[in-house]
Amino acid sequence: MPEIEMTVNGKPAKGNVEGRTLLVDFLRETLGLTGTHVGCDTAQCGACAIHMDGEPVKSCNIFAMDAAGTDITTIEGMANPDGSLGVVQAAFREHHGLQCGFCTPGMVMVAASLLKENPEPTEAEIREHLEGNICRCTGYHNIVKAVQAAAADMSAKPIAAE
Repeated sequence: MPEIEMTVNGKPAKGNVEGRTLLVDFLRETLGLTGTHVGCDTAQCGACAIHMDGEPVKSCNIFAMDAAGTDITTIEGMANPDGSLGVVQAAFREHHGLQCGFCTPGMVMVAASLLKENPEPTEAEIREHLEGNICRCTGYHNIVKAVQAAAADMSAKPIAAE
């Protein structure tokens, strides 16, 4: 099996993979980063969303070998350097933007990418950006409130450790 190398959450990472190994499986099983969830295995739900070279991607739809040499950020990398919750994570907690929590890592990752490109999104823009992520519990109302709160707070704090 070939060995691949990449940067994950700011640190070098490597491991042996089969050609068919998905990036989500590499992150979870080889690197032990289980915050990225496997939901549908078909890139429909967004639970596996991560950032690859600064862009949000669904890691269940990418082979690990195709991510070799890239810079990956997972939900674990969204925390502040001291381990406290990052701005988006804290907003999700404070505004009850989660219920069962299964979709939350992907929602946080996609929300952070929106706020990086548009620090003052409208409610409609937030809802449109979150379209590719499914939440079966919340009805999205509090998720949108959490993203709005994070947007309001981001001028004082960085979004993430990226």
